[in-house]
Amino acid sequence: MEIKSKHIGEIVAEDFRTAAIFKKHGIDFCCKGGRTVNEACEAKNLNPDEIFSEIENLPGDNNGSIDFKSWALDLLADYVEKTHHRYVEEKTPIIQAFLEKLCKVHGERHPELFEIRELFDESAKDLAAHMKKEELILFPFIRNLVKMKLRGSNFEFPPFGTVENPVNMMKHEHTIEGERFRKIGEKSDEFTPPADACNTYRVTFAMLQDFENDLHKHIHLENNILFPNSISLENELRSRMNPA
Repeated sequence: MEIKSKHIGEIVAEDFRTAAIFKKHGIDFCCKGGRTVNEACEAKNLNPDEIFSEIENLPGDNNGSIDFKSWALDLLADYVEKTHHRYVEEKTPIIQAFLEKLCKVHGERHPELFEIRELFDESAKDLAAHMKKEELILFPFIRNLVKMKLRGSNFEFPPFGTVENPVNMMKHEHTIEGERFRKIGEKSDEFTPPADACNTYRVTFAMLQDFENDLHKHIHLENNILFPNSISLENELRSRMNPA
């Protein structure tokens, strides 16, 4: 019964292997991780018992999956920045160049490529700005929260009032990116290259799918672990100033 009362984001945070189960059933575990399995299944007309059974039948050994939930928040922020932000920065120009080539060579027969390119270009622009806001504003404050707790120092109020303000903005932007990639998946037949696809076509679609998978994990780590735990830590530090 315990798992049935948990939000999907919590379930994935405790065992990332469950992400593959939710993805297989078309359930968003990152941007919409604040729902229970029953709520998500009701929206998609799925049988929740089937999903619970798959989760319960996962092997007891997590095959070396990293327990991000146990990490210190500053370490997790560093990981997101150095792993997922760098991934976006490295892969974006490559995918853009491939999509440009595909539009020139295959666009006449496959006009959906122009829509995919436009969606990805919008995502690339917005993600670049999004990551800078995290790197220059939100993550430094989260690191400072950890320092304040370790040192037992007084809470330092941020210029944005509370960590919830930038967190809510980042979550809203995550939702926009999730929707963009849902449309890219739709336009690309879930990243399935057509019968006449050349090698570049196949590689590009494979890279787009990898990019989406990385983005889902990136958003999951933030929405379901880093952000809620940062809010909890800030509340803990604020309560020191106004003990009940």
